[in-house]
Amino acid sequence: MPDQLSRALGERPWLLADGATGTNLYNMGLAPGLAPDLWCESQPDKVRELHRRMIASGADIILTNSFGANASRLRLAGAADRVATLNRAAARLAREAAAEARRAVVVAGSMGPIGEIMAPMGRLTEAEATAMFTDQAQGLKDGGADVLWIETISAAEEMRAAARAAQAVGMPWCGMMSFEPGGRSIMGVSPPQLAALIERLPHPPLAFGANCGTGPAELLHAIAGFAASGNERPLIAKPNAGVPRYQDGGLVYDATPEVMAEFAVLARDLGIRIIGGCCGTTPAHLAAMRDALVGAPRGPRPTPDAISARIAQVMGPGE
Repeated sequence: MPDQLSRALGERPWLLADGATGTNLYNMGLAPGLAPDLWCESQPDKVRELHRRMIASGADIILTNSFGANASRLRLAGAADRVATLNRAAARLAREAAAEARRAVVVAGSMGPIGEIMAPMGRLTEAEATAMFTDQAQGLKDGGADVLWIETISAAEEMRAAARAAQAVGMPWCGMMSFEPGGRSIMGVSPPQLAALIERLPHPPLAFGANCGTGPAELLHAIAGFAASGNERPLIAKPNAGVPRYQDGGLVYDATPEVMAEFAVLARDLGIRIIGGCCGTTPAHLAAMRDALVGAPRGPRPTPDAISARIAQVMGPGE
């Protein structure tokens, strides 16, 4: 029997993934410096409410509040021994919100980077990363996640480790890297190199792509590199809502809902199957994206110049 995400991809030309988790939880009262993952136990109602807001805004895929819930990152919060319980809780909260929806909603178990530099440049080995990812993946599976959502990765070695973890727990997965404006991850991986890596994995992902980064236009340019590789797996695009700036004591992202709506249409016309937002993307952004995807007629495949021009136009002068 196919998994829920594969079924959805088989039935729909595009799926809308949710928006930001951490930045929205900060807007809901999460103290700066506190690990968002800890709220799965200390503030479960607020985490569940965020999932509900994303679903109400049109999300077909919601991510668990577990981006940093691996042993290395949780150690910084004095919670390294709570990997299993926090990830189970994160998946369970998302599962509960999805069960309330009157339509199918995929629960994706968010797994961010370990937070250490991989060998040979750093000291973290692939075996150690695989073990940490496996512990996290098992917790997400036990809590009811449909698929693992491995995101914001920058090193090929770390992507391989995460893929092995998904294989170890018998879970389907999706994989995303974050790319800089120059077109490579901070560890030097290009989109075509990631596409080639994906095809060499013994347990390849259902879909792959890019998330985070410096904004919609730059991420779409990176995605075009995947398409040029000839890889036919479904692609994912989940950029930040522009660039953050400090305002009134907090972070404000400069991409309005209108900008993210334009991004969503461009992504769809580029052939991307899973479209969403990362840091700074609110339920209001997501609702505008959903409306645009439903209402805007399909256009020709946009060129890189067209992508830049249309995003710049909707951003407006001075942005």
